[in-house]
Amino acid sequence: MTPTAAERNRPRWRSEDPMFGWAGALCLASLAFFLRRWHLGTPHAFSFDETYYAKDAWSLLDHGYVRQYVEDADKTILNGDLTGLFQDGPSMIVHPEVGKWLIAGGIEVFGMDPTGWRTASAVVGALMVLLMCRFARRVTGSTVLGLVAGLLLSVDGLQLVLSRLALLDIFLAFFTLCGVHCVVADRQWLRDRLAAGTTRTWWRPWLVLGGVSFGLACGTKWSAVYALAVFGLLAWLWSAGARRAFGQRRPLLRSVVLDGVPAFVALVGVALATYVASWTGWLAHADVYEEAFSNTQYTSYGGDGPWPTASEPDADGLGEVTQSLRSLWSYHQDVYTFHSHFLNDSTHVYASKPSTWLVMGRPVGVDAQTDIQPGSQACEAPAGSTCIRQVLLIGNPVVWWGGCLAAIASLLLWAGARDWRHGVVVAGLASTWLPWFAYDDRPIFFFYAITSLPFLVLSTVLVMGHLIGTSDVPTPRRTFGVVVAGSYTVLALIAFAWFWPIWTDVLLTKSEWNARIWFQRWI
Repeated sequence: MTPTAAERNRPRWRSEDPMFGWAGALCLASLAFFLRRWHLGTPHAFSFDETYYAKDAWSLLDHGYVRQYVEDADKTILNGDLTGLFQDGPSMIVHPEVGKWLIAGGIEVFGMDPTGWRTASAVVGALMVLLMCRFARRVTGSTVLGLVAGLLLSVDGLQLVLSRLALLDIFLAFFTLCGVHCVVADRQWLRDRLAAGTTRTWWRPWLVLGGVSFGLACGTKWSAVYALAVFGLLAWLWSAGARRAFGQRRPLLRSVVLDGVPAFVALVGVALATYVASWTGWLAHADVYEEAFSNTQYTSYGGDGPWPTASEPDADGLGEVTQSLRSLWSYHQDVYTFHSHFLNDSTHVYASKPSTWLVMGRPVGVDAQTDIQPGSQACEAPAGSTCIRQVLLIGNPVVWWGGCLAAIASLLLWAGARDWRHGVVVAGLASTWLPWFAYDDRPIFFFYAITSLPFLVLSTVLVMGHLIGTSDVPTPRRTFGVVVAGSYTVLALIAFAWFWPIWTDVLLTKSEWNARIWFQRWI
């Protein structure tokens, strides 16, 4: 039957329809936010390092810089008394301030309580799911695979728990993924311009946005600088490859002059400016830090002397702004010394080696009630047993272990077939995971690998794409690929439901808890 005009003009809701892609991604992000917002104030406690970041954020909100607290401030805050908790002097913070300012936003809206200081993490965790959908869509070229990537990220336990805690790592992971997404988008933008005959590409808007993103990532934790360096180099290599692919003469030289210099300014220069701007609150109160820490015990400048202070202008006659920047630099030297030397001799029960992270060798317990007696808190354990509530920073085994296998395939496909998409996976893991091997002589933790998780997920959906193939014609290969990919996704969902209680402080009997703790090192 010949279709009518109305039928011919009817919108085609195909899997590659942009509206379908955005609608699906927004639905997944909304579901992710609901799961992360659910009972967000539970447990009613400062869980793990929330004791630092939540109070630092509150101090930034009230004073513009981080001040020290009185003894037992945690207990007083949890009891609802928010008066008289600040001391006069500043606190020597050991991480930048972007993540803490975001936590402060949640406190401003919902108050200084667990719900308030965790809200920003829940919002950013849900936005990261949305970003994962669009990032995977851009790399794979498939809306369906993009949505699968977002789904896998949303049902991962590490991403879920970090989205329900006032720690810095979920913000670091989000901004790092933003920066990588922008670099990949710039690759496509540049190739479109070269295909159109444009040879001069001084203005790189996606790299500018990437610079802002990487600057915010570094302004959350310094470890983002490795991803900035690796993907900055990758952007230049992609530029040279694009000019060679379009037949331009001397592509390497052209990429250095026409692409390398402006790309460096757009990415690294903007990132540096964004990073320094993120310290505005500190710079505005530099005199307070100068007075308190000019003789700090872990200053080691190799003979450069104490911090330049506002009360004693430096001999060069530099202005107040420049002087504050010099003090900020001195502060960074102090903090680097603290991280690189003063943590080497410390230990932590949940510390782990980076070699175990991708297989979840040692998760992190952030909160637990381990001896709830029968009849208490609705515990229905049999006689002689007890109940447990726990929040465990551990991933979804299906997502992580499957991602590890896929990452091996990505390494082979990148090395053997020079597939740039798998190169993104290799570069991502190289820049977010491998650098930690240089610091395994001090306490570091599995949840630092949250920045590597998007690349494991991306690798997984890329392998799914290879299994399914690009043709829409039904074939045994396509059927096999769809069955494998679908079964894997269903297993990830089942694992998510199974481990949900130990991610969200749900009451379990001891036997129910044991059924979820598969290895001795998970305790």
